Amino acid sequence: MRSLRILAEGATYHVTSKIDHDAPAIRDPEFKEGFLNFVAKAKGRFSFTLWNFTVMDNHIHFLIKPGPGVSLSKIMQWIKCNFAKWWNKKHETKGHLWGERFFSRIIKDEQDFAKVSEYIDENPVKAKLVKKPEHWRFGGLFHRLRRIFGLIDSLADPATLFAGINTLTPI
Repeated sequence: MRSLRILAEGATYHVTSKIDHDAPAIRDPEFKEGFLNFVAKAKGRFSFTLWNFTVMDNHIHFLIKPGPGVSLSKIMQWIKCNFAKWWNKKHETKGHLWGERFFSRIIKDEQDFAKVSEYIDENPVKAKLVKKPEHWRFGGLFHRLRRIFGLIDSLADPATLFAGINTLTPI
């Protein structure tokens, strides 16, 4: 039996999801852009704040905060399901694309937020896809530095991100 996902109203999460068998199924920039298009569409359907992200060849990372009453699972299900359908159509294939269910954990405080955001930014550097994280066009840092908002949201004062963190209510 799989463990229950820890969810709390008002929480910010680090979310990761891998392609099945760690295959580099989204290596092609067309598929990374396609994935980000589905994230943008999801922002039109669901209320959520995307603080940071990166789309790698075989996995994704989000630093995300669902809006009031919005389910993190519903957001991720919609993005992953619709992207997989599009990907399958492009490849004239059927079946699942994503591996196990997505991983999520609640961000505890400002330091945790900063550490996870840096980890997300550094992912393409560690994978030797770019020399500097700000050069990865499929990441939040690239968008933020160029003031390309829409997918990524403008960072508020970090102190306000965690106001009431001790009063999170499990959902």
